[in-house]
Parts: sequence; C-alpha cells; structure tokens
Amino acid sequence: MKYLIIAVILASFASIIYGFSLDEDQKARADRFIGSGTVGLFLVAMPLFLIKESRGKSMKDYMLNEENIRKMNAREKEKGKKKKE
Repeated sequence: MKYLIIAVILASFASIIYGFSLDEDQKARADRFIGSGTVGLFLVAMPLFLIKESRGKSMKDYMLNEENIRKMNAREKEKGKKKKE
C-alpha cells in the first residue's frame, strides 16, 4: 500500500509538471495533464493515505464529546499545577 501511494503521488506530480512544461499552443492538453495530476493527488492518493494511517485507530478518541472535554480540562489543570511548583 505504501509503494502504491508513493507511485500515485510521483505520477501525479510528474503529470502536473509535464502539464506546466507544455507550450502555449497545446493549452487544452496541458490543462488536462494538470487536472489529472490534481485529481490523482486529492481523490486517489490522499484517501489511500488516510485509510492506511487510520487503520486500527478508534475515531472515538478524536471526537470532541463531554468525556474528552473533561479529560482535556483535567490535563490543563495538572499542567498549571506543575508550572507553579
């Protein structure tokens, strides 16, 4: 999965760079390469990366709810006490 993501990112950047390097008389073709590179980055590589990195993690830990707010407030109070000492 890691190598697939790297390959998609490299291909997307190569497509964008190639699109910018085309002459003015091939504007439509250049726009197509730039657009496909952008789509590759944001609609293919980014979701693959997020799926890979979030596998096995609980989304409940990252949500802002009453329990997590209380935990954050308790940590802030502890940090404040340690700084005063």
